[in-house]
Amino acid sequence: MSFPVIGVIGGGQLARMMAPAATALGVRLEVLAEGPDVSATTAARHSVGDYRDLQTLRDFAAGVDVVTFDHEHVPAGHLEALLAAGVNLQPGPAALRYAQDKLLMRAACDRLGLPNPAWSAVATVAELIGFGDRQGWPVVLKTPRGGYDGKGVRVVRSASEAESCGDWFELVSPTGFEALLAEEMVDFSRELSAQVARTPSGRTAPYPVVESIQTDGVCDVVTAPAPGLDAGTAQAAQEAAVALAEGLGVTGMLAVELFETPGIGPGFMVNELAMRPHNSGHWSMDGAVTGQFEQHLRAVLDLPLGSTEPLGAFTVMKNYLGGANQDLYSAFPAAMAAHPEAKIHAYGKSVRPGRKIGHVNVTAARPEDLGAARRAAEGAAEIISEGPEGHQDQGQQEQS
Repeated sequence: MSFPVIGVIGGGQLARMMAPAATALGVRLEVLAEGPDVSATTAARHSVGDYRDLQTLRDFAAGVDVVTFDHEHVPAGHLEALLAAGVNLQPGPAALRYAQDKLLMRAACDRLGLPNPAWSAVATVAELIGFGDRQGWPVVLKTPRGGYDGKGVRVVRSASEAESCGDWFELVSPTGFEALLAEEMVDFSRELSAQVARTPSGRTAPYPVVESIQTDGVCDVVTAPAPGLDAGTAQAAQEAAVALAEGLGVTGMLAVELFETPGIGPGFMVNELAMRPHNSGHWSMDGAVTGQFEQHLRAVLDLPLGSTEPLGAFTVMKNYLGGANQDLYSAFPAAMAAHPEAKIHAYGKSVRPGRKIGHVNVTAARPEDLGAARRAAEGAAEIISEGPEGHQDQGQQEQS
């Protein structure tokens, strides 16, 4: 048997959702999980180990043909050591550093001539105030590494408010960050995401640009393709994603999160990058010819890429978070009965308030069905999150 073994560092829901795609392709998936009860452990073969330990990484890589990632948090020095030892890393550390460090990412966007917010590396409160006074308040302060889902982001509205940011600058030290990232606060109309897959041999396949609605810094609803998006802006956004994938040497899936800025430049600015499957691409599992998880595996194996064509006019993806219902499966019958068109995905996580524990996809065959698709996705997600009783109570409150 010549089928390869793919190793995934990280055992979260992204690794979990690679497993069905691996099974369909006949390849074996091995996961290095952070603990025995993380998402992927019930879906794929796994070992438990610390991705911050180089010897653990060496031992894991020795048993697989290619290594890819569920997250971007593996220390860069460890990745360089693995690469030097001949490990097939997809994507490699030269590309991953741009997803690991937002300061490097901003500089890369400038270098590639892509639309970027005004930004600066700031190492002191005084430098932050200087940037704000030059650029205009408010500004957005970010930790360059480790932030996600709204974490590591702070809006600073004035010079006096900047004076209270001293605790963040305690991170700027020889053992922490060299500097923080200060950005202009972009006046945007909505958030978009442009995904593209790229193989080691340089083939690329962009997906339709999608609308991503965030709630409290967490992706809530994705609509693919983005409704009402100017065709020129959509094409330019896809081209920007391809330019980043090629310019940074990305392999696998790349998600480019964007601010839509109608009338300014090409109509968007780059927000952040993720070099792996991404929440904004979960719609493709049921709404595109090739879902992002299969596409990621194809890409890291350097196989021909699949079609990214949508299967309907629109697909709506709705995350469901931890809510009142602790027994998610008990709500599946009610959700499925109420919304048989909904495709339910559960991440095998314990329920905690505000925690992403699954998502629902609904595809609209015709453009005029978009509203119904969104209501179905949101309705199914609410039943699962709150339970059938909580959903009924909410509905009665809305009616009254």
